[in-house]
Amino acid sequence: MTTASRDRIAEPWGTRTPYSAGEDWPVRVDTHLEEGLDPEDVDRWVQTASILHSNGDALDIGVKDGRIAGVRGRAEDRVNHGRLGVKDLYGWQANASPDRLTRPLVREDGELVETDWDTAMDRIVTRTQELLDEQGASALGFYTTGQLFAEEYYTLGLIAHGGLGTNHVDGNTRLCTATAAAALKESFASDGQPGSYTDIDHADVIALYGHNMAETQSVLWMRILDRLAGPNPPQLICVDPRPTEVARHATVHLAPRPGTNVALMNGLLHELIAGGHIDRDYIDAHTVGYAELERRVQEYTPEHVARICDVPAEQIRQAAGVIGGAERLLSTVLQGFYQSHQATAASVQVNNVHLVRGMLGRPGCGILQMNGQPTAQNTRECGGDGDLPGFRNWSNDAHVADLARVWNVEPSRIPHYAPPTHVMQMMRYAEDGSIRFMWVSGTNPAVSLPELARIRSILEQERLFLVVQDLFLTETAQLADVVLPAATWGEKTGTFTNVDRTVHLSEKAVDPPGEAKADLDIFIDYARRLDLRDKDGQPLVKWHDPESAFEAWKECTRGRPCDYTGLTYDKLRGGSGIQWPCNEENPEGTERLYQDGAFFSEASYCESYGKDLVTGAPLEPTEYKALNPDSKAIIKAAGYLPPHEEPSDEFPLQLITGRTLYHFHTRTKTARAPQLEKAAPEVWVELCAADAEALGINEGDRTEVTTPRGSVRARARITEIRRGVLFLPFHYGYWDTQGGYGPLDDGRAANELTITDWDPASKQPIFKTAAAQIRSLGVGYGPASAPTTTASAPVSDVGYRTAGDSTAQAEENLPEKSPVASGEGAR
Repeated sequence: MTTASRDRIAEPWGTRTPYSAGEDWPVRVDTHLEEGLDPEDVDRWVQTASILHSNGDALDIGVKDGRIAGVRGRAEDRVNHGRLGVKDLYGWQANASPDRLTRPLVREDGELVETDWDTAMDRIVTRTQELLDEQGASALGFYTTGQLFAEEYYTLGLIAHGGLGTNHVDGNTRLCTATAAAALKESFASDGQPGSYTDIDHADVIALYGHNMAETQSVLWMRILDRLAGPNPPQLICVDPRPTEVARHATVHLAPRPGTNVALMNGLLHELIAGGHIDRDYIDAHTVGYAELERRVQEYTPEHVARICDVPAEQIRQAAGVIGGAERLLSTVLQGFYQSHQATAASVQVNNVHLVRGMLGRPGCGILQMNGQPTAQNTRECGGDGDLPGFRNWSNDAHVADLARVWNVEPSRIPHYAPPTHVMQMMRYAEDGSIRFMWVSGTNPAVSLPELARIRSILEQERLFLVVQDLFLTETAQLADVVLPAATWGEKTGTFTNVDRTVHLSEKAVDPPGEAKADLDIFIDYARRLDLRDKDGQPLVKWHDPESAFEAWKECTRGRPCDYTGLTYDKLRGGSGIQWPCNEENPEGTERLYQDGAFFSEASYCESYGKDLVTGAPLEPTEYKALNPDSKAIIKAAGYLPPHEEPSDEFPLQLITGRTLYHFHTRTKTARAPQLEKAAPEVWVELCAADAEALGINEGDRTEVTTPRGSVRARARITEIRRGVLFLPFHYGYWDTQGGYGPLDDGRAANELTITDWDPASKQPIFKTAAAQIRSLGVGYGPASAPTTTASAPVSDVGYRTAGDSTAQAEENLPEKSPVASGEGAR
């Protein structure tokens, strides 16, 4: 089945292809080409996978006359069976945007001016060397993304850790997927997803915790929709304060008060244990820590949890009954847990549900601690987030020595005296003046980090030498001392890995614009100009192109949990992506981890000894060995603690921020795709009808949302979101406004409002528990321009006022069901 003509903005999940439990998901090939171009007119198709979300959907790029002219899904791929989401179908148009960076920029007399590559790189290298001489490696920080390739992260990690010796390395995956890694390390002592996307094909219950899958991994949601449309559909449990599409299809929808996820999970575990819905044999054979969990959750009765979470006790019982009755349970977790209070503690309790139920390692029984970006898994695997590559343990001297062997450097050269520096701490060091050089690649912290007024003040400092490597002159790039034009997806070659460990090869289809270069080439050039050497005096970076870098990365993974040694570029060409570990023992990859109850948790092998979930303090090796002498999975209990910032008389509401269907991150690519920008052109704020009525706010009114840190102005969208909660999408910044990199007058970016606070274990910033207020600034001009196809759909009985209405009279006309409430649907 091939689809090309449907309006996928208005129908984002496309047509249904129903199937039943145990069957293969039917193929449906989605295609979108530039207007007037037919598939037979395409000059060639080039293999790749999606770069605008984290699902890892495989696709082919259509090339016509040397330009990208469209995309089609890859029918043979295990991840998507040919389907594509809306960002894939239309987002490729951003590559050809006329405002792409094509030459390096340097700051002269306060202005960014074009220059040549030698001048730009000489400035970077000169400043690097000056700071190494003056202060040492502690002056240098690197902040990367979740959208480069594995080969590029590995090269960056080698340069930063093995060459320069800095511990200040992190990725913007800290904002989206750090808790996924942390939760897996706490339960299994290593990163690596236990489950597989194919578990959807077998599960009879699917529980989604803080995971708006319909908008963040829309193709994975299509897979669930097709199961729901077929015989023997699974039951769904949804935990989300917003009325998402997942919630609308759920058997039970739990909408807890933000910041109370640990209490809710403890309530579910209480009911599972009290009802006898546990597998004692599995617990005894394969886990440690159950007795403490049983003791801890004893007080979390449904009535007690209901008071904390403001969720009916009977709903908690009902959800626990569905989970307890499951024969094949799949659970997924994302930002609703990761970016909230007690993020790691809550996500670990999801793992605990599976451990006490014995539901791991077989079809339909899996956990997907989801990622938020297309190559976030590689940031973690390759050392781009500060961890040691290959899931090595920074606090295990033998692991450091083994990495030093791979890199041919002395172990003392690799910093391991303390945990890697996370980005929020890096910003604090820059604020204090100890980090004086920061290289930002492929991310936009001037919009995506919390408390933006503070972040801008840090990045603007004259004493901070800021390098930005990106496609466009982002808000962050506008503050830089040097800007490097980078190639992107479709313009370079490399591999990347999705959340269920599927590795894809992305081939170069077209040349990058102007003088833009691949990130790999930029990093290698930096190392060459610094003359970084190994202990034998040979160049530290020994590879010269993507394939040779991949071969080096493979060797780094040998014998580690994420073993790539059985993969080659040729093996990844033509067919489906392949799941790691892929090696001599598993030449075709590995669908599920922990199938035999054997974990990566042996003390000499594991990636992490774990942390205290309240303080974040790492456990000592002796503590871990005493806790887990037999290399089992760890059941780690946690008690509920109130959020650090709770509503008050002045700020009576709770603000949550998040992602939506038609945009990705800070819109640097999706806003340059006309269909996507038209579908969600401007920021909006969601609130419920009861709160809106109490505050005198109508659909479409201009409003001001304020927290103790700042204010944002947005049009009101009245939805079925839980009472007392406001939602702002975080995508909207200032690059397409007169403000450039910040607000002239009215704030637009949601992170003007968010708090400087992070989870103690994962160090992930908290974006979902800010105390807030909202007030009307007057009548709008019709409904908000928020999508109506998603969680942002207006309530059915909401009206809106026009500029000619009196404030006492609300127009009863409701906008038609369309992707954009203010007009016709984008195609």
